[in-house]
Amino acid sequence: MHLGTGNYNDSTAKLYTDCGIFTCDGAIGEDATAVFNMLSGYSEPLSWNELAVAPIWLRTKFTKLIRRETKHAKEGKPAKIIAKMNSLCDPGIIESLYEASAAGVKIQLIVRGICCLKVGIQGVSENIEVRSIVGNFLEHSRIFYFFNDGEEEIYMGSADWMPRNLDRRVEILFPVLDDELKKRVRHILDVELADTLKAHVLHADGNYEKVDRRGKIALSSQDVFCREAMENVSKPSHGYQGRVFIPAEPVE
Repeated sequence: MHLGTGNYNDSTAKLYTDCGIFTCDGAIGEDATAVFNMLSGYSEPLSWNELAVAPIWLRTKFTKLIRRETKHAKEGKPAKIIAKMNSLCDPGIIESLYEASAAGVKIQLIVRGICCLKVGIQGVSENIEVRSIVGNFLEHSRIFYFFNDGEEEIYMGSADWMPRNLDRRVEILFPVLDDELKKRVRHILDVELADTLKAHVLHADGNYEKVDRRGKIALSSQDVFCREAMENVSKPSHGYQGRVFIPAEPVE
């Protein structure tokens, strides 16, 4: 199975940045089959193993994940949320983020486009940071990180935190389960949070300003990812290992 944050469009694939994984996990395979059975009208699953699907179950999943961090913060435990998406304008999610921030959860948001959340409100959103990255490629991936009292959970999916994605479309959220893949996804978030060239930070007055680069290195996250992609391309093998095709001779 291929689970991704984008779609199969050869035009946008040249301009959009997306994330995806291949998996043969049996539990996720059962869920993927259930999705197509549900779309075809064949059946609706009684429960899901790993996937969360909009428009019925996904809002509840996100709300529970945010409120779990809120609970941990109220108990005096470290709590953190990092979320990357295209747009954030869902009132219910914003309310949950405000509640989490007020409880002490550290929240870092990477929102390329519309963001209806306000930062810097005393007692409400003082623990929330929002940045937008606009570069040569259109940021399109959705990644959601939850500290979970040290048992970190990372999800990716196709849904933004918007009413249309959570309530009116079929969208899928999937977990990143492999430890090595978790590190790679967290690396994406860490690099984007360190961007000092293409990032714009949201201020309390609603305006965005470029990152103050004083004392910081110049870093463009998209350039870093392009360089890493080039470095990770398999090197061509030296020497051509060919073979000669000899057609079968007719039997006399």
